Formats: sequence, C-alpha cells, structure tokens
Amino acid sequence: MENNKSPRRRRQNNNNLLLIVLIGFCILALIEILYGQAQMKVEKERLALAEENNQTVQELKNEWNQIKEGTSVVTQEGESGEPAGGQDAGTEKPQVMEQSDKPDGEGDQAKKEEEADKEDKEEDNKDKEEDKHDMQIVILGDSIMDHDRTESGPAVIIAHDCNAKVYNMAMGGTTAALLPGESAYHDKWSSRGLLGVIQAIQGNIDKSIFDGYPAREILDECDFEKTDYFIIEYGVNDFLSGQIPQSKQLADGGTLNVGSIYTYTGALEEAVNTLQNSFPDAKILLVAPHYCQIFSGQTFMGDGYSMDYGYGPLVSFARGTGYVYEQHKEENVIFYNAFELSGINAETADDYLEDGVHMTPLGSRVYAEAIARIINKDFRPEE
Repeated sequence: MENNKSPRRRRQNNNNLLLIVLIGFCILALIEILYGQAQMKVEKERLALAEENNQTVQELKNEWNQIKEGTSVVTQEGESGEPAGGQDAGTEKPQVMEQSDKPDGEGDQAKKEEEADKEDKEEDNKDKEEDKHDMQIVILGDSIMDHDRTESGPAVIIAHDCNAKVYNMAMGGTTAALLPGESAYHDKWSSRGLLGVIQAIQGNIDKSIFDGYPAREILDECDFEKTDYFIIEYGVNDFLSGQIPQSKQLADGGTLNVGSIYTYTGALEEAVNTLQNSFPDAKILLVAPHYCQIFSGQTFMGDGYSMDYGYGPLVSFARGTGYVYEQHKEENVIFYNAFELSGINAETADDYLEDGVHMTPLGSRVYAEAIARIINKDFRPEE
C-alpha cells in the first residue's frame, strides 16, 4: 500500500512546485509590466518638460532678437492683470523705439547729442589732464627742438622739469626770417618758419602748409590763450643759409635795402611784437643759437666764432638775439644765451654735439635743463 502511494505524492509535490514557479513568473511579469508603465510615464513627463523648456528658450530668443533689432517691447494690458507700466502703475516703463518710429530729424538730433556728449567728455578729460600741469609751454623752433622727440629730447625734458604741458611746434630746416623770394602776403604765404607758425596761430594763413608736421595737429588742438611761455629757438639755419642777414644794420654803419622780416633780428622783433599783442599774459623766452662746428665731410671748416657765410659768424646771430631781448626785457621777455652759457663749446663739442650742430642725448639734457631752470625761476621766483 505505501509503495503505491509514493508515486502519487511525488506527482502532487511536483504539481505544487510547478504551480509555485508559475505564480512566481506571473508576479515577475506583473512587476515588469508595472515598472515599464512607470518608466513610460517618467519618459513622457521628461519629454513634455523638455518641450516646454525648448519652447521657453525659443520665446526668450525671439524676445532678445526683437530687442536687438530695436522692436518695441511693451507689456500689454491684460496679459498679467497689471497695467502696461509694470507693477508700479505710476512708473512708466521705457520703450526701445525702432528707427522708423522716430520723427523726421530726431535720429540726426540724437546722433548730434551723442557726439556733443563725447566732445564734452573729451574736454573734461583734457581739463583734468591740464590740471596735472603747472603751466603750458609752446615751442617755436627748428631741428634743435625737433631733432629728438623722445624722452631724451629737449622738449620732453623741459616738460618734465617744469611739470608743464608742452606743445612742440618746432620743424627742422626752418628759419626765423623769410628767405629771399618768399611772399609776405597772407594769401601767398609759404614759409613754415617762425613768422609762418605765428601767422597760422592767428588764423591768417592756410594751415595746410604744415600738413605732415606735428605743428599741424597742434594748431587744431592747442588753446594758445592758456600759454604761459612761448620758447623761440632759431638762428642756426638762418646763419647756415647764407641768405639771411643778421640785421639790416651793416658794420660800416650802412643799412641793407631789405625788409626787416627778411633778417634774423627783424623776424625776432616781429615775432615778439605779434605774440605780445595776441597773448599779453604769456611770457616769451628767446633762446640764442648755441655753439656749433662746421664740417665738410670729415674736414673741420670752422666753428660758430670763425665761420662766416657772408653775414657774420654764428656768434653775431646769438648776440643779435640778445639785442632783441634788450629792447623788450621790460615786456615779459626773458633770454637764454645758449651760445655762451650752455656749456656747449669747443672743449665739450665731442660729448655734446653729434654732427657739429645737433645735440647728443647728453647735450640735449644740459641744454634743456638750463632752459627749465630759467622758466622755473621765473615762474616760481619765491623758490
């Protein structure tokens, strides 16, 4: 009996085990279905959120593009239940107006106002820059002042030592006097020398003759009414030209039949008188030509004491500068006898002169520091 029941029990147990396995599979399948549905729901929500974000980003981009293109951006009444002026009904929200919406001429007017504001700012910056300086100096001269415009040049040294705003209008190759053949009529004027610069400052001649030179820009930007000192430095080219007399007066007592502005001292006299009339508050520093040596190639020909091109040696031009000073020394005119007091002479020429005429950096420093001392002593007599 027991043996006959064993197979039956075994089959029943097997059936129970199979049922349990099937139930387990069903549970797993149900779990997987539920999990899949949950994932699908999450994915749908993610896609919906992404679409919403993309739409928002696109709206922001469109709004930004409208702003950049000048489209009016105004909150319409009723969109948020608030007035178009924003949360504060008493505050008017500014609009960005399209160019086409502006009345005729308003665009040009806005541009003019913008340019005027820019000019005002530039003028303010210029005034602030001028406030840093104690004085304004304008240099009228030849290559002695124009040869080196770096920090080792005389103009920059003078600016530093005097704490001054310096306008260097010097031009190499120019003379104080007009050369024979140069017209003294304003409408035919061509000289860029001393008298030409002064005529241009007064607005009497065409400024275009100075195109390409720093003097041209200075004529437009400098307020000459603010000048404390005019430095006049000429003479070497007047002497070297062999065409400009030192003065109309001859050594034998005679007089040259030539206009005074075609002579060195006559041109200085004219320059001093004109500047004094135009800028009575400014002082004038006359700088005599300095000692020079003349060479032909490597051959020494003579120096400022011995070389004569027909109208006396260079030292006579230097003394002529002193003569003009004597006529005006009570009229805000001061003098620097660079020929005899600068320390540039036959003994120091090798150190101070690079070609017999133009100065080395060391010569420029000695020369410029002496000028700065004279101006500082005059400007600050109490020190």
